[in-house]
Amino acid sequence: MTYTEVPGAHVPIRMWADPATVEGVAMQQLRNVATLPWIKGLAVMPDVHYGKGATVGSVIAMRGAVCPAAVGVDIGCGMSAVKTSLTDRDLPDDLSRLRSKIEQAIPVGRGMHDAPVDPGKLYGLPTAGWDDFWSRFDHVADAVKFRQDRATKQMGTLGGGNHFVEVCVDGEGAVWLMLHSGSRNIGKELAEHHIGEAQKLPHNQGLVDRDLAVFVSDTPQMAAYRNDLFWAQEYAKRNRSIMMALLQEVLRREFRKAKVTFDDVISCHHNYVSEERYDGMDLLVTRKGAIRAGAGEYGIIPGSMGTGSYIVRGLGNAASFNSASHGAGRKMSRNAAKKRFSTQDLEEQTRGVECRKDSGVVDEIPGAYKPIEKVIDQQRDLVEVVAKLKQVVCVKG
Repeated sequence: MTYTEVPGAHVPIRMWADPATVEGVAMQQLRNVATLPWIKGLAVMPDVHYGKGATVGSVIAMRGAVCPAAVGVDIGCGMSAVKTSLTDRDLPDDLSRLRSKIEQAIPVGRGMHDAPVDPGKLYGLPTAGWDDFWSRFDHVADAVKFRQDRATKQMGTLGGGNHFVEVCVDGEGAVWLMLHSGSRNIGKELAEHHIGEAQKLPHNQGLVDRDLAVFVSDTPQMAAYRNDLFWAQEYAKRNRSIMMALLQEVLRREFRKAKVTFDDVISCHHNYVSEERYDGMDLLVTRKGAIRAGAGEYGIIPGSMGTGSYIVRGLGNAASFNSASHGAGRKMSRNAAKKRFSTQDLEEQTRGVECRKDSGVVDEIPGAYKPIEKVIDQQRDLVEVVAKLKQVVCVKG
C-alpha cells in the first residue's frame, strides 16, 4: 500500500496503516506529536500501537530538537541476524539440548555474566574500539556512573520482555541465527534521567503532553543527551555483537563435524536517533519501533515467537524518511494477553517451536501480535522481502 495522510497541526501524519484500525490512544499520541513546533515530518508504520511516552511504530523528523521519550527507554534496541552454512537436515529432531546450551551461554532476564566478557576471546568478533568505547563512559551522566560494573557484566546479555534469541530456517532450508535486544539497564537509566531533565525545561511547559518534552540544539542539555544517547546506541550494538559471537560459538561446538560458517551479520536499531538530510534540511530522525530502510539496506522485521520473521531490503522511500516497521506490533497489551490467553493456548500457538511454554511468557503469545504477513504487505513500497524465516528454537528473557 501507499500511505494515507491524516491532517496534523503542523505536518500531515503519513500512515502505512489503516487509520481506522489504529487504537484511539495511539492516534491521539500521533496528533500530539504533530503539534510540536520543531516537527518537519511524521511517518507511521503498519505495526503502530500505543507506547509509553510516544507511539511505537512512529518516525519523527525534527529540526533542531529531539524528544527522548520518543526514542524510548531501551535506547538502541534492535535486531541482528546471520545466515549459517547449516541446513534443516543438520538439526536434530530434539532441539531441547540446543536451547539449553544457548541459555547457558547468554544470560536472560535480569541476569548478567559473572565477569565481563572479553571480546578478544570471541572468535571472529572485531576487537577495535572497545577500549575507547568504555573510556567514554567517564563522560556520561553522573546519575548512572555508579552502574559501570553492572553495565560491563550485562554486555552480552538478552534482557526480558519481547527480547529473544532464535534459531530459524528459511524457505530453502538454510539455518539462521537471530536475536533481539538493546542497551539493557544502563540504557534505561540514561533514558529515564534525560526524560526527567527535559520535562523540567521552560520551553516544554506548554506542551500538550509532558512526555513529548524535547531538548533543543545549542544547549548544554542537548549536548549532554546526544553524548549519552549515541553512547547507549553503541552499547546496544556491541551488546548484540557479543551475543551473536556467543551464539555462533554454541553452534560451532554443537555441530563440530559440520564445520559451521557464517555470512556477514545483518544488524539494525529500531529505537534510536539518526542525523539525516531531507528536502535540503539537516534533521534529527527518531525511530521508535521502526528500522531504517534506505535503498539497498538490509533490515530485519520479526514476527511473534510462533509465526516467523522477514529479512528485507530497503527501497529508499523518502516519504517514510527511509523507514519501515520493526516487527509485527502488538494488538493488545501484556495485561490483556494474560487475561485472554492460557498456557494451553501458548502451547497450541507455538507448536513445533522449542521454547518456553509457561505462564511467564503468555504475554508474548503470537495471538497478542498483529499478523506479520499483513504488516509486510502494508509496506511493499518501503521494503522488498529477501527471505522469510520460521523459528525452530526461541529463547525468551
